[in-house]
Order: sequence, then C-alpha cells, then structure tokens
Amino acid sequence: MSILTVQGLSHGFGDRAIFNDVSFRLLKGEHIGLIGANGEGKSTFMNIITGKLKPDEGKVEWAKKVRVGYLDQHTVLQKGMTIRDVLKSAFQYLLDMETEMNSMYEKMGEATPEELEKLLEDVGVIQDTLTNNDFYVIDAKVEEIARGLGLDDIGLDRDVHDLSGGQRTKVLLAKLLLEKPEILLLDEPTNYLDEQHIEWLKRYLQEYENAFILISHDIPFLNSVINLIYHMENQELNRYVGDYDHFKSVHEMKKSQLEAAFKRQQQEIAGLKDFVARNKARVSTRNMAMSRQKKLDKMDVIELAKEKPKPEFNFKESRTPSKLIFETKDLVIGYDEPLSRPLNLRMERGQKIALVGANGIGKTTLLRSILGEIKPVSGSVERGENLEIGYFEQEVKSANYNTCIEEIWNEFPGFSHHEVRAALAKCGLTTKHIESKVEVLSGGEKAKVRLCKLINHENNVLVLDEPTNHLDVEAKDELMRALKAFKGSVLLISHEPEFYIEVANEVWNCESWTTKVF
Repeated sequence: MSILTVQGLSHGFGDRAIFNDVSFRLLKGEHIGLIGANGEGKSTFMNIITGKLKPDEGKVEWAKKVRVGYLDQHTVLQKGMTIRDVLKSAFQYLLDMETEMNSMYEKMGEATPEELEKLLEDVGVIQDTLTNNDFYVIDAKVEEIARGLGLDDIGLDRDVHDLSGGQRTKVLLAKLLLEKPEILLLDEPTNYLDEQHIEWLKRYLQEYENAFILISHDIPFLNSVINLIYHMENQELNRYVGDYDHFKSVHEMKKSQLEAAFKRQQQEIAGLKDFVARNKARVSTRNMAMSRQKKLDKMDVIELAKEKPKPEFNFKESRTPSKLIFETKDLVIGYDEPLSRPLNLRMERGQKIALVGANGIGKTTLLRSILGEIKPVSGSVERGENLEIGYFEQEVKSANYNTCIEEIWNEFPGFSHHEVRAALAKCGLTTKHIESKVEVLSGGEKAKVRLCKLINHENNVLVLDEPTNHLDVEAKDELMRALKAFKGSVLLISHEPEFYIEVANEVWNCESWTTKVF
C-alpha cells in the first residue's frame, strides 16, 4: 500500500532548478535513505512532502489519516517548558481525548437514556484508543526513550531554553519517537548525537516496523538501518534496492556504461557528419548523404551530466608557533555551575587531538575557554606565542543575507572578483550557489562557505567544532585528507570515529573530566 505518492514534481529557487519532473512512492514498512551531494535538494524535498513548501509543479498525495513525524531542527522550543513537558506533549492528542472522555462522564448524570447509550458507546471507543496507544504507561515510555537518548542525564525537569544544540535535537527526536507516527522523516538525526546515542538510535530504527525516510551523510549509520536508496542528482530522483555500498557500485557501473555509450555515439556522429560533408555535393552519392543526415536528425543524443566541482580544502600554513600551544592549570569550565573537575591539560606544536564524549558535558565550552572567548569558573589557560588560530564553530545561529561572494569579499577585501569566485568554487560550490544568498543554502553549502574563509587565512592551529555536520561524503573525505596533510596543530570535536581516528594522533575523552553523572 502506498503511503505517499509524488508525481511530476518540479521546483526551483529563482533560476536555479532543484527538481525536474520527479516521481516517488513510499510503501508501508520501507526504510529509505535519501542521499545526494550538498545542495541537490534533499531538505527541500522533505519540506515539499510535509507541506512546508509549495512545489512549482506536481502532486503530493498522502494516504488518508496517516500520521507523519518530521524531525525539524528549526522547531522552536518554548521557554518555561521542561524536557518532560515537551516529551509528554507527544501524547497531546491522547490527553485531549482523556479530557473529552471526562467531559462525557460529567454529561451522563443529566442525559436521557438514548443520550446515555450514545455517550457510553463514544466513551468505549475513546477508552479503547487510549489503551491501544499506551496512554496509561505514558510516564514509563517517556522515561524509556529519555534514557535511550541520554536525556535523563541532563535532567527531565530542566528548562528546554537552556539546552545546547545537541541536547535540543535529542529532545525533538525523543518527542518524535514517542509519537510513533506511521512514517518518520529524519533529516540528519545523528548530527548532534554522540556515539552512544547514535548506537541506540541505530538499534531503534533497525526494529522500527513503520516506514521512514532518512537523510544522512553518516554512511555506516545509513547502511545499518535502510533497505532502499533514493539518490538525488541533476534534478532527478532514482531508486536503488539495497544499502549505500550496493548503490555506489551500481551507480558507478551505470555511469561507466553511459560514458562508454556516449563515447561510441560521438564517434558514430563524427563519422556520419564527415560522410555527409564529403558526399552531399556529388550527384552519385547525394542520396546516401541524405540518408546519413536523416539518421543524424533522428538520433537520440546521449548527454553526460555536467561534472560538479569537487571540493579542495588546502589549509594555508603560517609561521611556526612556540612549542606550547596551550596549557591549563586547575581549569574549571562552565557558566552558572562547573561542568568539569579542575583540568591540567597541555597541547604542543604538531599534536592533533580529538575531543570526544556525550553532548552537554562541555566540549564546546572547553574550546571556547581555551580560546579566551568565555571566562572559566576558576583556574587559568596559558596560550603559546605566535599562534594563528582558525576556529570553525559548530553552530552559527544568526541569519545571513549576504551573497556568498559578499561574504568572502567582506573577509578578504583584497581579493579580486575572480579570486573570490575561484575560492568558493574550490570548496565545491557551483556558480548558482556562489551567486545565492548564504541564507538560502543548505547546511552543507553553508559549511563550505565557512570552510572557504578558514582555508584562505594562514593558520598554524585549527580549532574545529563538529566540522563534518551537514557535509556530504565527498566533502567529508576531502576535509579528512586536508587535515591529515596540515602540518600545524589541530584540536577537533567530533562524534564520528571514522573521521577523527584518521585525523587525530591523540583522543581525549571528556567524560572522564565532567561533573555530570554517567
């Protein structure tokens, strides 16, 4: 049975086409991985099928009475609500039913026999619905999901307004899973989850009976939970049975076959054109030339998709710094309350260190304390001499209405127009992206603009806070290569072992320093 049918979908932004005549069907129980490079339109597709965005053309039809759950990281969490309040709101439709049922009980005292019979029948239907949807064990289910995603460590009575980006994503995800919709739509759910909770989500999705569509650039995670791939590329959406690794081999084979067919056809076209040019003027061979021309006119010409620019992240290196990069003495990090025990840490020139551990324990706070952006609760940080630090922040919350060109030009006013465009193109951005406003770009494209700034400054220390969030597979691999080649020092926060193990020569587990209970 088809839960969702999309027919003839076309959409674009300005003169930049995203989809052209795309069709799609989602069947009951399918576990779909929606993949494609940054900017190909994965999140746009999600926004169209959820009704947040109206397509230029085409139809989107959901099965009747289907409940859809969408993990949207832009959802506003209301100040004053606790984590428990938000999670319990997943059952709001059941709570409303209970209120309606209690109202019916109150009416029964004054009802006529006929009205009483009708009320009892309606109450019975509501009672069955509440029982079948686990209404009477809501608190236990809230505790179970909260424990799985580590929200009980944060405290269920904590105000959601005080949460970090990662903690906020966990709350939204937990609420969504509690709603148990017929279809889950998950847009990069692992971006702000730590390793332990990615593992929990993996097990949950493997056992999930209903359908879901998952956008993710985390290939090991994707491979472990999906059985179908839909690949978005060049305004098309193509279906592949199996996991990402199988898709990749089939896609490469199809690409090679198309390129071989294109080469053969181009040789045939060249031969036909040459024959026509040499023989159309002669009376004796004119008919043969006309026959060849007709064949040329009727030929279905193979076109190869234009190669997209591949990202190149080559970090510029500045002068050699002092041997000491930083040293902390009894450093206690935090804001209103301490997040760590006293820390005595030291980093020296050439070290590449990964900071790992659960969300909310203070990894970003530690980075910002080392950089001098926030004051420690107590203790001190000594930074070395001649440090040229490049900092990649995890989240940039403010809206940015500059074009990509303006954004880079503001940072590097000495660049020529050609140099600005070339710098952005080197980061894997197309002409359409380069001329767009930063605000309308996908998360991965925005990250590439920020990386463009970073690689065009001369640095001897790179401080990177979850740099792979939103980056597509190709960009992630290139960033890994560039960081391995960088001769300076690297301090990196990451939740992807496949990435940080390749880059770092030392791993610091921040869970061993935290004041939080695990």
